[in-house]
Amino acid sequence: MRPRRRSFIRKAAALTAAALAAGPALADTYPNRPVRIVVGYAPGGSTDILARRLGQWLSERLGQPFIVENRAGAGSNVGTEVVVNAPADGYTLLLVTPANFINAALYPSMRFNFVRDIAPVALMTLEPNAMIVHPSVPAKTLPEFIGYAKANPGKITMASGGNGASSHISGEMFKMLAGVDLVHVPHRGAGPALAAVLGAQAQVYFSPLSAAISYVRQGQLRALAVTTEKRSTLLPEAPAIAEFVRGYEAGQLYGVGAPRNTSADVINRLNREINATLVDPAALSRLAELGMTPLGGTPAQFGKVIVEETEKWGKVVRFSGATID
Repeated sequence: MRPRRRSFIRKAAALTAAALAAGPALADTYPNRPVRIVVGYAPGGSTDILARRLGQWLSERLGQPFIVENRAGAGSNVGTEVVVNAPADGYTLLLVTPANFINAALYPSMRFNFVRDIAPVALMTLEPNAMIVHPSVPAKTLPEFIGYAKANPGKITMASGGNGASSHISGEMFKMLAGVDLVHVPHRGAGPALAAVLGAQAQVYFSPLSAAISYVRQGQLRALAVTTEKRSTLLPEAPAIAEFVRGYEAGQLYGVGAPRNTSADVINRLNREINATLVDPAALSRLAELGMTPLGGTPAQFGKVIVEETEKWGKVVRFSGATID
C-alpha cells in the first residue's frame, strides 16, 4: 500500500469527523423523490448487502427511498455504464467496488473512463479477503505455504470468482510479490470458487472473509492470512499477508459515486449523510458483522484513493497478462 493511502486509512475517523463539520450550505430540496443505488452484481453477495444497508440508512436520514437496482454483467461494467449515462442530478448513484479500479486495465475497450466519468461521493468501507486453503494442503502457515508453492511450481491450483475478479487479482498480486507460480482456475462467481476449495478441486482461494469465515470456524477450510494491511477482528489469529510479503495489500474498498457533473451541493449532502452513518453505533455494529471497517472522508479524498487504486491494480493486471475483450 502506498504511504499516502495508508495514512488516509489510519486517519479515517478524524477525516469523517472533519467532513461532518465542514462543507457549504446544502441543497435543501434534495432528495424530493426516490434515489436508486446501482449495484453491478446480482443480489445476495456482500456488495449487494452493503448497498441495501446503505439504502436503508440513507432512506431513514433523508426521508426518501434509496432503492437498490442490480445491473449485473461484464464484471460490473454494465451497472457502471448505467450510472455514467444517467442524468447528473443525484438520483442515480453507483456502489463503487474494487472491480471499478481493476477493470480500467482489464477491459481494453470500455465505453467510459471510470476516473473521468464517475464523480466520487464518499469512501465507505474496507473489507479483507481471506487466503484460504483446503485442509489437505500440508502448509499450515503462510511461510509454509510460500515454501510449499516454491517447491511445487505450477502444481497448486488457485480458484477465483472469475477472470479479473478481486479474488483473482488479489491472488495475482500474491504471486507477483511472493514469487510463486500458482495455476489460476476461474469459476462463475464466488460461490462456485468457494465450493471448489471446499471440495478440494482447488487448493487455495482469496475469498471475501464474510463468505469464508463460517467454514474456517468449522474446520472445513484453513485461513492462512488476510489481505488487508492489518489483521481482521473477525479472524484475529490469521496474520496479514504483509507481515510476511512486503508491500502486499489487497483490501476491498467500497464507496459511492455519481455521474460526472453532479452538483457539488448534492455530492456534499450525500457525503455528509454517509459520513454520519459511518459513525452511527447501529451501522457500526452491522458493518462489523460483515467484517468491514468504516472509513469515510471527503469527496476529494475518495477521488485520490480512486486514482491510486486504479494505478495499483493496473500494474497487477499487466503482470498477470489478464484481458477480457
